[in-house]
Amino acid sequence: MSDTVESVIVAIDGPSGTGKSSTSKAVAAALGLSYLDTGAQYRAITWWMISNGVDVRDAAAIATAAAKPAIVSGTDPAAPTITVDGVDATGPVRTQDVTAKVSAVSAVPEVRARITELQRSIAAAAEKGIVVEGRDIGTTVLPDADLKIFLTASPEARAARRSGELKGSDVVATREALIKRDTADSSRKTSPLAKADDAVEVDTTDLSLQQVVECVVTLVEEKRAAR
Repeated sequence: MSDTVESVIVAIDGPSGTGKSSTSKAVAAALGLSYLDTGAQYRAITWWMISNGVDVRDAAAIATAAAKPAIVSGTDPAAPTITVDGVDATGPVRTQDVTAKVSAVSAVPEVRARITELQRSIAAAAEKGIVVEGRDIGTTVLPDADLKIFLTASPEARAARRSGELKGSDVVATREALIKRDTADSSRKTSPLAKADDAVEVDTTDLSLQQVVECVVTLVEEKRAAR
């Protein structure tokens, strides 16, 4: 547990389209905490690999290059940023090309070790506490987090949300892509997507964003009060 009542580390995991990012940013803002989107870090290293001609189908090549890019994450929930070698990559990391290749890059153990170390250092430096969202935060990155949340939702709800974010995209195709990503993330040997044994599962299928945020904020406040 964190040393002070004010400081709290919250891990929010779950597959794509469950509302992790929106929930995490809103919870961090409501509680005055820092915020870290770990998925953006994996997207950033994937974008760097693509931009520098590294074959993302070659795990050995990815492993060799994993330590090269300098990745810096901004932790302001109101305006999270990510830079790679001093270049703002906040927009570029969200392209479809990166989305299609990030699972393969993320599965390489050397990449996960590099990014996990970065994530732990950011969490440790957050004086007032932090909300960290990803896929293996509660199980691997921050197993001693004060509170662990695992967000879920039906594939249909997740596809509809993601299609809304990606204006004009096909819901059926989006659903298939999400399921494919889930399978890749859940079956990788290193730090797979999984719910921690002590995580609180929240099904967001029929909940509004505000309801999910209120639920998580309440859980954090209950955790603080229990100390």
